[in-house]
Amino acid sequence: MSIHHKNSAHTFMSAYVPCEAQGLDAVQLALEQIDIIRRLADMYNQDTVLVTSSKDITEAQHRGLIASLIGIEGGHAIGSSLGVLRSFYSLGARYLSLTHKCDVSWAGSSSSSLDAGLSQFGKAIVREMNRLGMMIDLSYSSDATARDVLQATRAPVIFSHSGARQLCNSTRNIPDDILRLVAENGGLIMISFDSEDVACGHQARLKDVVDHIKYVRAIAGVQHIGLGAGYDAIELPPLGLEDVSKYPDLLAALLEDPNWSEEDVAMLAGKNFLRIMETVENVRDYWKRANIDPIEQSEVQPKTQCTYMAS
Repeated sequence: MSIHHKNSAHTFMSAYVPCEAQGLDAVQLALEQIDIIRRLADMYNQDTVLVTSSKDITEAQHRGLIASLIGIEGGHAIGSSLGVLRSFYSLGARYLSLTHKCDVSWAGSSSSSLDAGLSQFGKAIVREMNRLGMMIDLSYSSDATARDVLQATRAPVIFSHSGARQLCNSTRNIPDDILRLVAENGGLIMISFDSEDVACGHQARLKDVVDHIKYVRAIAGVQHIGLGAGYDAIELPPLGLEDVSKYPDLLAALLEDPNWSEEDVAMLAGKNFLRIMETVENVRDYWKRANIDPIEQSEVQPKTQCTYMAS
């Protein structure tokens, strides 16, 4: 399980499945991760509550609780099955990172040299996520996949932990043209605190994170930025941003800049994310009123020793 602190009021609890499990027991591992997340939320119910909607997040904040959202990290966790995707949603998962550090049969990863895009089945997954009200996370997706998703989706997307490629030339970071497409889509770029993303592998400092935030704001606009620290998954947090207790220092550093108002900082720290989640829910509700049915499409999978039925 990986915990991505998105801001002090809500956090993503990621059901992370290693790429090595692809085509083997990835679905089972994801289910077990979700089980751990639910048990942890029960164990620490004085501090946190599992949420499945933007309304739940607002209510948790009013109660002084941390709102925890379940996400699935890596599209290989759904086993190329829309039925599994829908089942994860039923268990409370509210976002899916389409890829992690490996290509899947229907989408390309930023870690791969191929820069593969979405297949027809990948487009069906995007459509089904729009219908369900499940956020599409493009962190770790290839540029081609990100562009294909942004063309296909009818709901805003998120990059849950990425930086600006112009500042740090990593394939995990986002080029300017995609930053502009995310703004047009109404989506959100959540800035990673990982030294790999914000300092090109050197020891990051608070200023590096500030630079990425300001750069993405300049290209995409203040309505399209958020915080996507990813503390649980990074080995070297930035100096001056060692843990969530340092968030006030980050926000104070931004407020020193006359271009940043308190409302801008509030949008960065959570209001933007809440708006994106509400919009994803509105698309779901609109499609429901239009009686749009679940997709029955499946992708042909090779029959292996690990399967009883080939799809």
